[in-house]
Amino acid sequence: MNTQTIEFTSLRLSAASLNALKRMGFTHPTPIQARAIPPALEGKDVIGCAATGTGKTAAFLLPLLERLDGKRGTRALILAPTRELVDQIADQLEKLGHGRTIRGVSIIGGVGMGGQQEALRRQHEVIIATPGRLLDHMDRGDASLKDLELLVLDEADRMLDMGFRPQLNRIMAKVPRVRQTMLFSATMAGEVAEFASKHLKDPVRVEVARSGTTAARAEQQVFLCAQEEKTPLLLTLLDADTDSTLVFTRTKHRADKVARALERAGHSVSRIHGNRSQSQRRASLEGFRDGTHRVLVATDIAARGIDVEAIGHVVLYDLPHVPEDYVHRVGRTARAAAAGRASSFCAPDEADLLRAIERLTRLALPRATVPRDAPIFTAARQAQATRQPVAERPHGQRQHGGPSQPGRNKPGHAKPTGHKPARARSSGTSSGSGAAARGVKLGSWKPRRR
Repeated sequence: MNTQTIEFTSLRLSAASLNALKRMGFTHPTPIQARAIPPALEGKDVIGCAATGTGKTAAFLLPLLERLDGKRGTRALILAPTRELVDQIADQLEKLGHGRTIRGVSIIGGVGMGGQQEALRRQHEVIIATPGRLLDHMDRGDASLKDLELLVLDEADRMLDMGFRPQLNRIMAKVPRVRQTMLFSATMAGEVAEFASKHLKDPVRVEVARSGTTAARAEQQVFLCAQEEKTPLLLTLLDADTDSTLVFTRTKHRADKVARALERAGHSVSRIHGNRSQSQRRASLEGFRDGTHRVLVATDIAARGIDVEAIGHVVLYDLPHVPEDYVHRVGRTARAAAAGRASSFCAPDEADLLRAIERLTRLALPRATVPRDAPIFTAARQAQATRQPVAERPHGQRQHGGPSQPGRNKPGHAKPTGHKPARARSSGTSSGSGAAARGVKLGSWKPRRR
């Protein structure tokens, strides 16, 4: 099927769906949508595999809306691995369901259960949930799945990687055996195939790109560097352009440490990881989405579920232990028809992880030269040697094309060696104002309002 020549009107969708798509500005389906929607409309089980950012969400929401139209009571369950992905799916359900009476409820941790209990008692037609919080409600008797007709597992490989298999098994034991099941993911690891063979019936397989394929328009490169060179390298890359940048770290502590280093250097930074409250995570993501913050530092909870347009640069500060996660991290840039780039930092102790990624993607990642002679890199390394924060760029250097400010960074204006600047308040959505108060020269990053 040539998806370049077909339109949504040829997929036997209702007028309500076509009007919703028109309101959203969509006329042509993506390959995964063109191939997955027809069998899903027929009620068949579907396994969909496509790169992140290719429209998988609409590929299962449109058939779901068509099949539930006019029905009442809880009829569909969508399971996703992270709170952010649940929020993204709920937002798309509301937009694509415009003009219908189908209601959805998000069931996630990190927020109070009262509002969720009330929505579950009112039996909203669609439950969108993370497995753990859904089980909490099921154990309390809040959620009933006895009338379920349709089950969707989004990013199934990630749920299994995150250890949700026991929870998924408990949920699967409670859903009706006669149902339609759709499973979508960017990768199809062995555990996912095993799960699918057990819980799906004669599924239609839709694979528009082989498992492990990264976004085609993402320019990828890897820097072979020492662990202590990662922060100087990141600062140097940020100084080279004004792109919105998503930085992935392996741990929550590391995310905080990297974010503080960037804040001290004058960058506008927000953070997302498991130790932040749901309201902080939402505020951080919204600040990154609307351009208030140029940089978002995140652990892998953000690898799936960040629906942000035009992320120009994804930086893998740490390589993931699970090679499939590389596909999802890179998939945060070059979404839809956009272009982008992904830079990976590989320390000597991560060489095995790099080899695993290249085996999965069947791609030898281009090696990039570490800019050790760049002024920003040199200054950052010197600051590390003296255990001083990098607060300013070398005198006279232009920042993102803007003129340097006279009177700063001159020998007579340097802070005493023992001075420790006040740390910016860590609210999870720091705008860099603390850096500005200390006289740090901020970049020329300008908020973009969409």
